[in-house]
Amino acid sequence: MLSELIYEEGSLGVFLLVSVLLGGGAAALSGRAIAETWRPWWQVVGYSFILGAVVRFFHFSLFGASLLSAHYYVVDTAVCMAFGFLGFKATRAAQMVAQYRWINETQGRLRWRRRLP
Repeated sequence: MLSELIYEEGSLGVFLLVSVLLGGGAAALSGRAIAETWRPWWQVVGYSFILGAVVRFFHFSLFGASLLSAHYYVVDTAVCMAFGFLGFKATRAAQMVAQYRWINETQGRLRWRRRLP
């Protein structure tokens, strides 16, 4: 079943609370912090692996899920990585438009483009 591939507990709410809300929120904030300090995008990956382990520990300590499950660690890390990249891209797009206003213009929330002459 599809639900067993995504979350281990008996409730989708636990997955949404811990993995998406707590883990994803922390990952989005870390992606934003990485972008605000002008560090490269690949650092989001490293922090996502750490946050994936923290999310797995929260599942284990609060809801009795397995701690050393590679499958669910990958799921939690993928959620953290997705939210981390969203936070990074949104912040970097805002930075590029604000910092280089004469060259760039916004093209949605996650993108920018060169101004036409």
